[in-house]
Amino acid sequence: MIYPEISAFIDDAVKSFDAIPSERKSVLEKISAYVQSSLAQSKNPELIYICTHNSRRSHYGQVWAKVAAAYFGFPNVFTYSGGTEATAFNPNAIQALRSIGFKIDQDAEGSNPYYSIKFNEEGTEIICFSKKYDHVSNPRFDFCAVMTCTEADGACPMIAGAEVRVSTPYVDPKKSDGTPEQDQTYIDRSKQIATECLYVFSKVK
Repeated sequence: MIYPEISAFIDDAVKSFDAIPSERKSVLEKISAYVQSSLAQSKNPELIYICTHNSRRSHYGQVWAKVAAAYFGFPNVFTYSGGTEATAFNPNAIQALRSIGFKIDQDAEGSNPYYSIKFNEEGTEIICFSKKYDHVSNPRFDFCAVMTCTEADGACPMIAGAEVRVSTPYVDPKKSDGTPEQDQTYIDRSKQIATECLYVFSKVK
């Protein structure tokens, strides 16, 4: 069972499907089609969300795609993230997830810690840390590469091993860092990505 706070957040996000532009829905449905095709072939769908630094938007994609898959009854979907370079999972992004209701533990010290993120009573773990998209912990072939920023999309004209590549750029919440709008901006970006991930899995039968 998904934690009540997150469930309420999801219920609100699902009501926003009509606000997604039709052109954007067409792009998102390419991800749905990949998931549908993989399931039809009895394969576990694997989604990698890719951004430049793997610090904010790509982690949101990894987390919310896993939650959305579970919400719609597809537990065997596996989600990952990566960047064109590695930095660290941004503390502001982590705080926004905590405020939504995720339980997050830091599993290592140093400049690029590992985080264990839980969203349900079953204790399903999502492990997040910053890494390049071709890191050994990410799948090597037959995955769907979801590009979450225009910079990464331009820097990676080809993602080796990807069965499908989709570009869904989001505005970087980094622009609000250190401003009074910071916390709300991160929550808003998280909700946008959550809404689009939920839409993707709502289209999988």
